[in-house]
Amino acid sequence: MSGLSGKHALVTGGGSGIGAAIALDLANAGALVTITGRRKKPLENIASSHDNINLQLMDVANEKNVLEALTAIQKTFGPIDILVANAGIAETAPIQKTTLDMWRKVQQINVEGVFLCIRELVGHMVEQKWGRIITIASVAGQKGVAYGSAYSASKHAVVGLTRSVAIEVMTKGVTVNAVCPGFVNTAIVEKSAANITAKTGMGEKQAVDILAKLNPFGRLIEPEEVSSAVLWLCDDNAGAVTGQTIQIAGGDV
Repeated sequence: MSGLSGKHALVTGGGSGIGAAIALDLANAGALVTITGRRKKPLENIASSHDNINLQLMDVANEKNVLEALTAIQKTFGPIDILVANAGIAETAPIQKTTLDMWRKVQQINVEGVFLCIRELVGHMVEQKWGRIITIASVAGQKGVAYGSAYSASKHAVVGLTRSVAIEVMTKGVTVNAVCPGFVNTAIVEKSAANITAKTGMGEKQAVDILAKLNPFGRLIEPEEVSSAVLWLCDDNAGAVTGQTIQIAGGDV
């Protein structure tokens, strides 16, 4: 498949999970893909799996680092036509035990990181009258989540940011959409299951099953199911879709 041939895509948090699946799908569709993250080894593992994938270390929570990394990426591989703002963390705690440091860390990575990348990259897309911005939000960005106030608030902010930017650029050939997965079979779910196991003593498989059943259809979503939606949003035939939240959540309505 070469539908995205000639396009340069940036996938933040591209070294594992949803980000890695998205990077591979975009590369298979013909795009030149740059993946970013804070850890080099996972990025190298994904980059080595496809000739179209390159890597750049970048910490989305550090504005100076983001600016330097984006400059280096575009100097080496050319302007970025597609942004998939995927990097994020999930921290959980009862509201009474949610520290300000934890709250700020989640917002800095999940919200400010998305904002910085959009702010720096949307200009080129507007100038060339074509661009795709896709934020990876969550069903937690559309409803409340017990023990996940910081995470849910951050994803609500991402959805609001996505919709606002979409309105600004909707007549300029640039689409801006959010993909909102439910519980996906990634390291984040593994970490959540480990937390449940540590606090309750139940087995790891039982803990994973509990999380899987939070998706109405009773199983975890695979990263490739999320990346398929992203790939569709990048297509020229999706040019009329903007400002939307695409839920990949197994019937969570």
